[in-house]
Amino acid sequence: MPLFDMPMDQLRTYTSSAVEPEDFDTFWDQTIAAAQGFPLNAVYAPVENHLAVIDSFDVSFSGFDGAPIKGWLHLPATRAAGGRLPVVVQYIGYSGGRGLVQQDTKWAQAGYAHFIMDTRGQGYGGILGETADPHPSAGEVSYAGLMTRGISSRENYYYRRVYVDAFRAIEAAQSHPEVDAAKVLLVGLSQGGGLAIAAAGLAAGRLDGVLATMADVPFLQDFPRAIDIAPRGPYPEIAGFLNRHRDRYEPILAVLNYFDGVHLGRRATTPALFSVAQMDDVCPPSTVFAAYNAYGAGAAVPQAVPAKEIEVYRFNNHEGGQEHHWVRQLRYVADVLARQRPRMTAHA
Repeated sequence: MPLFDMPMDQLRTYTSSAVEPEDFDTFWDQTIAAAQGFPLNAVYAPVENHLAVIDSFDVSFSGFDGAPIKGWLHLPATRAAGGRLPVVVQYIGYSGGRGLVQQDTKWAQAGYAHFIMDTRGQGYGGILGETADPHPSAGEVSYAGLMTRGISSRENYYYRRVYVDAFRAIEAAQSHPEVDAAKVLLVGLSQGGGLAIAAAGLAAGRLDGVLATMADVPFLQDFPRAIDIAPRGPYPEIAGFLNRHRDRYEPILAVLNYFDGVHLGRRATTPALFSVAQMDDVCPPSTVFAAYNAYGAGAAVPQAVPAKEIEVYRFNNHEGGQEHHWVRQLRYVADVLARQRPRMTAHA
């Protein structure tokens, strides 16, 4: 795949044309308040994983409309009694689910609590999922896939439910007695990266304890440009829908503006590590830079703008940095947590 998007000097300063709705904050305030009106009902059931060094728990908690959302929690088997661990909350890529219990335990292997959120209505793309999407709009006729499910209104759009689930996953992870609720880190690749950005934006001013966001080649960013230029992956589902519904572009874009990660990420107050691949034709680099350049920019005072970094993988497609970026994330988390440690006080 050639370098098909903007040159790097333009990417560094590119901003999205997505228009933020005037009632954006009101919409999300009301949405989150309604979600928190349901009891969290976080349940952790021990489960056999056949791994000597990891303890695993089958998780269930209440997401959008109180619907049950599944997940996994993995903990290092050799952990201090009565201690609390920093937790990495992981969101999954498009069409994937939480998988088998032993399928992904890497953050627990690194010594952290590892919380994986299953994605409602997904798990059909090779990695198993176990969470249904019981909302009435799930049965609406739309283009193949999930990108246009319920897209006739902001209230019924599929990602309204998933973003709420992502927010409540943080609350669920914080509720476990062996998790340090003041040390939460959000991570995800592709759709998972987009959910991490959304959760960070929704958590700002609503939840304490989120220390950093790691968005790896994130999806769900800069919808106007993504719909126009992405030749592969989920974004073309929207273009395919509009190919048949030729008079609905403006109404659909008006709905998507409530879910664009560019707007949600602008509200984030936690530091962030992004990654982008310059040959990525699923999440084009301009859409990722649109999110990165906007991230945290909504701070009321310049001193409150969170620190952010981006790793560029020039010759990679949507796989991004893979194992190389995993090492980068390990170093990043260690640095973030090191900055949280209290300083030693000198004594005479």
